[in-house]
Amino acid sequence: MARWIFLLFAASFPLLATAQAWPSKAVKIVVPAQPGGGLDLVGRTFAEQLGRAFDQSFVVENVSGGGGQIATQATARAAPDGYTLMVGYVGTHGTNPAVRKVPYDAVKDFTAIAMVGGTPNILVVYPGLPVTDMKSLIAYAKSNAGRMNYASGGIGTLNHLAMEQFRADAGFEAVVAHYRGIGPAIVDVLAGQAMMMMPGLAAALPHIRSGKFRPIAITGLKRHPLVPDVPTFEELGFKGYDGVQWYGIVGPAKLPAEITRRLNAEVNKALASPALQERLSAEALTPMPMTPDQFGAFIQADIARWSKLARERKISLDD
Repeated sequence: MARWIFLLFAASFPLLATAQAWPSKAVKIVVPAQPGGGLDLVGRTFAEQLGRAFDQSFVVENVSGGGGQIATQATARAAPDGYTLMVGYVGTHGTNPAVRKVPYDAVKDFTAIAMVGGTPNILVVYPGLPVTDMKSLIAYAKSNAGRMNYASGGIGTLNHLAMEQFRADAGFEAVVAHYRGIGPAIVDVLAGQAMMMMPGLAAALPHIRSGKFRPIAITGLKRHPLVPDVPTFEELGFKGYDGVQWYGIVGPAKLPAEITRRLNAEVNKALASPALQERLSAEALTPMPMTPDQFGAFIQADIARWSKLARERKISLDD
């Protein structure tokens, strides 16, 4: 028995020693998008935070293309040694796997390290529409079934799926106009070419404050402090609208547990900092600290949520 215990310890010692020595060189954080925007902000913010915490360089590498698939696949194939991490988010580990066949398994091919936070989606309308609240919007939509439309940042994006969820629950028809990203979609709603949309709060906030968007309802279980007058869908009788545009840190599958634990502890420590909370709140990003196991369960539940909606609404990029 003693011999078997010794052999088991000896087999695990190199892995333990490697984890304890980590990081001995620069760590790469892959951001599955071009510079700028929420993903890049999270990547650069935590590269800075983790660099200080571990006294080592954490370098951001922006890898765009394929709706995040190129970056995600490259991360999944990387060695599980702690030197390649990635900003995983609702697109790569939530909605994309729900609406298309992706060349990776969002659960099995990754180690869930730490959740960073999320920002809600907000239903906004072009202010030229004769609607001021949810009741008048639904009434208008039903009486103008042949001409209602809405904008999305692309097929299968969170803002598209959330809008389809609302449209189905509210019981009205509307044509969807898909754009190559949330930016062009916002431009057309501002111009009145599209009537409504459900972007992330951070993207919508400047236009709400300028009066160019009229907010109707927001996702989440409680009102958001940046728009305290906007009711939640829950308040208005719509259940199941707690989905968020979330961001977290993931790594390749089989990342050593000790490295995962250390990274998770430092991310959560940073999220507890008032200075970082203030920085994130400027992007309407609310910290959502979790353990690795909790974050892994969150990812699985998010994929299941959007997969169910995609099946029900027959939304697929593979058709």
